[in-house]
Amino acid sequence: MSFDVSKTAANAVLYTVLMFFTLLAFGAAGWFQNLPAHLSAFCTLSPPEDGTVTSTDHFLTARRSAGVWSLGLSFFASGMGAWVLYGTTEMGATPELSWLGVIGYSFASAFPAICIGIWLGPVVNRASESKAFSTTDFGRKRYGRCMQVAVAIVSGFYMFIYMVAELTSVSNVYALLTGIDSKKYGIGVTIAMGAITIFYTMVGGVPASIVTDKFQGVIMATLVILLTFAVSLNDENHVNRSEFDLASNWTGQGAKAAVTLIIAIISAELFNQSTWIRVFAAKDDKTMRRGFGLGAVMVFLLMMFFGVMGMLAYANDPEAYDNGEKLAFLAFFDLLAPLKTGWDILTLILVTALAASSIDSLQNGIASIFSRDLIKAGWNPIWVTRIFIAAINVPAIWMASDKYDVISLFLVADIVCAMAVFPVFLGLQTEDWGILKAPTELGAFLGCFGGFVAVVVMGIINNLEGTIFKYFWLRNQGICALCGTETLVTFIVTPLVSLIVTYVASYLDIMIRGDRARSPIIPVAFDNDEKEETEEPQSEEAEGGSEPHKYNSEMLTKETPPTDEELAEDEEVIDA
Repeated sequence: MSFDVSKTAANAVLYTVLMFFTLLAFGAAGWFQNLPAHLSAFCTLSPPEDGTVTSTDHFLTARRSAGVWSLGLSFFASGMGAWVLYGTTEMGATPELSWLGVIGYSFASAFPAICIGIWLGPVVNRASESKAFSTTDFGRKRYGRCMQVAVAIVSGFYMFIYMVAELTSVSNVYALLTGIDSKKYGIGVTIAMGAITIFYTMVGGVPASIVTDKFQGVIMATLVILLTFAVSLNDENHVNRSEFDLASNWTGQGAKAAVTLIIAIISAELFNQSTWIRVFAAKDDKTMRRGFGLGAVMVFLLMMFFGVMGMLAYANDPEAYDNGEKLAFLAFFDLLAPLKTGWDILTLILVTALAASSIDSLQNGIASIFSRDLIKAGWNPIWVTRIFIAAINVPAIWMASDKYDVISLFLVADIVCAMAVFPVFLGLQTEDWGILKAPTELGAFLGCFGGFVAVVVMGIINNLEGTIFKYFWLRNQGICALCGTETLVTFIVTPLVSLIVTYVASYLDIMIRGDRARSPIIPVAFDNDEKEETEEPQSEEAEGGSEPHKYNSEMLTKETPPTDEELAEDEEVIDA
């Protein structure tokens, strides 16, 4: 397999596409005021006219400004990075996984939109009274500072790994299509991608990310349709029914991989703050549900496309894949190889759009983790987060240059998220259900630790040699990184253990400490003004213990937003 895209042509594609997205970001920031009305409406997101959303809030969350199509295309584009060229393609080109692996991966990638946009999103949004910047704010409000830090660590780790995987994927594709396999060239591609996306997110914030996502989503859908026809109609890629039947199977291994993927991806995406930003950006709950539903359908179809392309590639040359001459995760490029160079250029445009849409969203997601605290402290959240994002890209680019296996990177992040998903989101339970007490902060924190211990124990059971952290790579010698009984059992056991430990520890915590267990582990003076506003005296019945404890509803539904005086300095910076 060889391609002959010149370095000059590849660089032209990279910088032209990224410059186009930069211009869109400037438009989203309001720099092009003289555009025709229909273009201006498509290129900008306007905050509500009722004055409830400040310019700083709009920059950091685009709160209540995105419609159905904006949300749908944004979720589609930001969730589908350059990694999709490898993911379901590998499943499709591995006959032991085939249909169930492809369908499982596609459903797992689309399901977070359903789970978050249709169910959890409206609940968390109401719980934070539409004032949250990320789920770390939910963790602080429901539990306390310890769980806020835990959520921030897990979220930050997942998004950082995601960013490394994206930078790795895009540099790998550029190296493959140009034939330049030097580390220097790969670093150059990742620096360009990281630096330019940082620049335009600094200019336009979350509105810029959502606006560019709309265009990126349209570009991606159009190019995928064109590539479908080009690949399928090429004579060298034709296969007959019996050849395709050899590649398309329904297997037990595929079912195991599907279940693993569903647990892993939903656990991880619940900590992806770039997805939660879209929740806060929705105009209302109805818009959120429709937009995320649209995005879920588009994600499912795109993943299925690459999975079927993998099956087609295997059916075209099964012996080469069986003996290792061809690699399953590169199956799409095997189909692309017979086409003319122009199609390679279109593929580079597609890959650049895929990577940019994910990376700019991840940068904004990372920036959102402590935005609310920065505002409350009187700091300029915009400039602080800009500096932080620029700093975080340095190690991400360095790690991407080492070309780690993309799927393995995701697995590490997924298992870390699986340790914490139940302890964090069981916080939505605010009333005691018999012996299932509403989780306390200590109970939730110990639940996360219980998930960690479960992974370590699974490593011991599976006779892994090395340090206790080595098993987090989940190298269980399966057909693929996501395959095998050991990996499946690990992804089932880990969240279940964390769930059980959360409830048991919360029950014991309440039994030992009483109502004090309902308070944060470490009270912080910084939160005192909020505590005074949100706490209400308990009734005598509650104090006497004659009724099951119910968390004060104000804990999750009432929070005083930052005042205009607190935000004045930030708004001046935005206006400038």
